[in-house]
Amino acid sequence: MANINRYKAPVVTTLMAAWMLAFSLPAGAADDPYDGNWRFSVTPYVWLPNLNGSLKFNLPPGTDGSLEAESGPNDYLSNLQFALMLTGEARKGDWAVFTDLIYVDFSSQQATVRHVTGPLGRVEAPIDTGSEVGLRSTVWTLAASYTAVRHPTATLDVFGGFRYTGIDASLNWQFAGPRDRLDRAGGVSRDVDLWDGIVGVRGRVRLGDSAWFVPYYVDVGAGSATLTWQGLLGVGYGFTWGDVALSFRNLYYDMDDDELLQNVRLTGPALSATFRF
Repeated sequence: MANINRYKAPVVTTLMAAWMLAFSLPAGAADDPYDGNWRFSVTPYVWLPNLNGSLKFNLPPGTDGSLEAESGPNDYLSNLQFALMLTGEARKGDWAVFTDLIYVDFSSQQATVRHVTGPLGRVEAPIDTGSEVGLRSTVWTLAASYTAVRHPTATLDVFGGFRYTGIDASLNWQFAGPRDRLDRAGGVSRDVDLWDGIVGVRGRVRLGDSAWFVPYYVDVGAGSATLTWQGLLGVGYGFTWGDVALSFRNLYYDMDDDELLQNVRLTGPALSATFRF
């Protein structure tokens, strides 16, 4: 419990500080981001994702086969050790380049070993009494976009680029009863570096004549992964200096049967503040 509280306090403090700073800045007439001049924005945000899905690990050296473990959903803050992200954009008229950097660190996430595979194929699943997975991931997106729709009530950008994902995952298993192939307790780890091309759309829809709006984002891609996609939908409020938004975000990966990620999703709320200059 002490370890949980250690990380809850900084996250809650960051959320409160972001909102207080955002709403305390002065109002005024907003600049036109499409006026043909160079415009820049920086968006620090906090994302609290939950890890869901299956991960496949090779058995320890000297033992042929693999383990497949399922995890989630679990409590957000008890397993999320660190999650902080940053988005940046450079725009000139309808053209823009944007980048997004995500780092998440999960520790002691409750999991269940569903399958053990040996040289002759899948064998009977063991009785799992408390296995855990850990995952550290760095996700970097870089893309160029073009504003295809620009209207007072809505915008839509189409974009293309790539996403790099570096993942370091571990599994500590706990089985009940003796096993022919594995000890009752043990651990394995595996890491991957993924490069995937992506295409997608992003933009916002204004809610009437107010400063409230709905941001949206979706991309889909493949490469190192069989399929990856990311989606975001939220609600925001605009100021002269930028805007604040509360969104729900999902990042999904699926790889071939013998690879680490098997239908893995990072899903959760995100709080952001965008500063334009």
